[in-house]
Amino acid sequence: MAESSSSLASPTEEIVRLIKRLSAYVAFKMSNLFSTSTIRNLDSRSIGAIAGLAIAVIFTWRAIRTPGERQRRQPKRRMQPAETSNAAAAAAAGQTNVTSVPPEFSSPREDSAAQDVVDQFFQPVKPTLGQLVRQKLSEGRKVTCRLLGVILEESSPEELQKQVTVKSSVLEVLLEITKCSDLYLMERVLDDETEAKVLQALESAGVFTSGGLVKDKVLFCSTEVGRTSFVRQLEPDWHIDTNPEINTQLARFIKYQLHVSAAKPERLAPNVFTSQSLEQFFGCAS
Repeated sequence: MAESSSSLASPTEEIVRLIKRLSAYVAFKMSNLFSTSTIRNLDSRSIGAIAGLAIAVIFTWRAIRTPGERQRRQPKRRMQPAETSNAAAAAAAGQTNVTSVPPEFSSPREDSAAQDVVDQFFQPVKPTLGQLVRQKLSEGRKVTCRLLGVILEESSPEELQKQVTVKSSVLEVLLEITKCSDLYLMERVLDDETEAKVLQALESAGVFTSGGLVKDKVLFCSTEVGRTSFVRQLEPDWHIDTNPEINTQLARFIKYQLHVSAAKPERLAPNVFTSQSLEQFFGCAS
């Protein structure tokens, strides 16, 4: 009867019995190993072999035992008839308020939070004034600009005879222009005294301290035709002016122009841009 019962045992039970016997043998050997006399007689290779055998037995036992324990720890719960009907009704209606999310999928709230992080990370960086100037000028290497109404608060040569006021809001733009372009300033004046006043006002405002603009690049003339002649001779990539007639005349010869007018100006030509101020054209004023 004993033989028949052992023959009817499953392969898993046979492996378990074999491991138990092997574990008992290893335990006996380990007890002998830790005796003082035996430790002295064994070399390091024998000790390592026994230790490795013990570790192998332990891991094999855990691998065989784990599935069975998981099945015992997580028994399937049979649903009662009432629960079955409720679950079927909920599935048929398809209008449950709470939606269960599988572990491998994220909830809409988590997706929204992750998207916010991505949007903040890839949020476009606001360009600097220097980048805006280079972009607007299309890498133009030479720029000519009149003073009245653009760099100076005054709008006529007669006003310059009384006072010369440099716009503080335009200084930073001028500095960035001189970093990437060869800048020339020009204006019509009525006398030499006014010319000296203009140079003094520009110097006091710090226009010449950056090193990109020197006094020799500030040109003066006595007529509007003279300013047009200056621009034609210099052949700039850009010219900035407040006189629409000069902008129209130079449209055939100059690649780009900016017409500045306090009132909202109209486009004079396809290559003539318009703005209420130099600062506004470069995006640093509202």
